[in-house]
Amino acid sequence: MSAILNTYNRKKVSFKRGKGSFLYSTNGKKYLDFVQGIAVNCLGHANDYLNRAIQKQSKKVWHVSNVFTIPEQEKLAKRLKQKTFADYVSFQNSGAEATEAAIKFARRYFYSKGKPKKNRILCINNSFHGRTLATIFASNSKKLIEGFYPKVEGFDHFNFGDHKGLKKAITSRTAAIMVETILGEGGVKVIPDYCLQGLRKLCNKKKILLILDEVQCGIGRTGKFLAFEHAKIKPDIVPIAKGIGGGFPIGAVLVNKKVASCMKPGTHGSTFGGNPLAMSVGNAVIDVLFKKGFLGNVTKNGKYFQNELKKLKDKYPTVIKEVRGQGLLIGLVLYKDQADFINKLLQQKLLTVRASENVVRLLPPLNVTRKEINLALKILNNVCGNYK
Repeated sequence: MSAILNTYNRKKVSFKRGKGSFLYSTNGKKYLDFVQGIAVNCLGHANDYLNRAIQKQSKKVWHVSNVFTIPEQEKLAKRLKQKTFADYVSFQNSGAEATEAAIKFARRYFYSKGKPKKNRILCINNSFHGRTLATIFASNSKKLIEGFYPKVEGFDHFNFGDHKGLKKAITSRTAAIMVETILGEGGVKVIPDYCLQGLRKLCNKKKILLILDEVQCGIGRTGKFLAFEHAKIKPDIVPIAKGIGGGFPIGAVLVNKKVASCMKPGTHGSTFGGNPLAMSVGNAVIDVLFKKGFLGNVTKNGKYFQNELKKLKDKYPTVIKEVRGQGLLIGLVLYKDQADFINKLLQQKLLTVRASENVVRLLPPLNVTRKEINLALKILNNVCGNYK
């Protein structure tokens, strides 16, 4: 019997090594991994460049407190500032911690302006912002919040796509609107560019902050470094994580100068956030992602994959209901519950992961090859053809 707390329905398979898009199980079987730690291993398993960066830094210094200047942290923050809207960066350990920090920063901003009661965050029902107490109530998903009351106050909600409901939910106490640019766990639902542009205008009009959660959809996954860049807007606060460490735990919050002005020494902190070992990996990820043509190739492969999946939808119209997503963040909406479908893919050595609304998520590494995509398509075709 396992001594691990039973909070996951784990598959009866484990892995001894991985390379690129593939994992090798303890019993010697080879799997095509289109989970990649749920959009974490942006450059696949055991990436040589990331390995060298870790090995080099590990021989110097792993961790020092944030009470000291950390050169590797300064370097990554400067590069993120150069590549994004951000004026400042606050490093954390995970996506949930980054989202928690984003909530704190929004509240602190209006507190610093003499408006302590302007502290409520408006979010989408059944979204996903993490599993801490605050973030599960921000997400407002029944399965996440069940058994964890009393409710953490400070969050209001509207339904995805309900523009009237959104406007109606804004009150004099609203500090910010916080949404995922693409809802991942919520069903791989893309917020259209015109809606993101509308959100920015609405926040400007109401003089509130715009928080775009890019923990899953950011870091090159859509062909842009951050997904909202497709809409050509600038948010105020953006939590990131997952891909920025390429598999190493890193979170961060990107903020503009306006928000940064309210944060002073002592108002936030993190023991492990931004340590030298993590920062060396983050800098290596940035090196690769901004090589000429890399993000363009993500766009090309994403379009190819989605177009071929739409052909599968047309071929199997009683199995696949819809193809959703952007770049290499893709969801297949099935007519039936996706659990059996995912298990059948697993049997044919393709690893995928579920999302809400009967969605199967496909999250290959950003450097996936066309040959590997075609292998996934072949397996998907086989499963669809024999699916009852």
